Amino acid sequence: MAKFYVESGTLRCVVSAENSRAAALWAVHRAMQQIMPLDDAADSTPESKHQLSLGTGVMVLGSTVRTSERGYGSSDSTQMPTFEVVTEWNQLVNTLDRLENILGRI
Repeated sequence: MAKFYVESGTLRCVVSAENSRAAALWAVHRAMQQIMPLDDAADSTPESKHQLSLGTGVMVLGSTVRTSERGYGSSDSTQMPTFEVVTEWNQLVNTLDRLENILGRI
């Protein structure tokens, strides 16, 4: 897997992924974990998330997600509309939830 530098708004992270699209999806997932209850088993209350954000800051996505294998701000970065990446991320999360429900009934 390749290493991608992903940036959007205040989000900056390095991700190992198969391609730039997968890296962008993972970065959006990390940003969305700040606000959404993605894992029922996790012990994260809204209050604990608020306290964490005070100490570490909040990742805020910009209008595009940029990925590059060379570094932040690289001229060869791939740009994708954030809305498109978040929409695809939402479809993936919904699909995983449906699969989990199906497997839970078996």
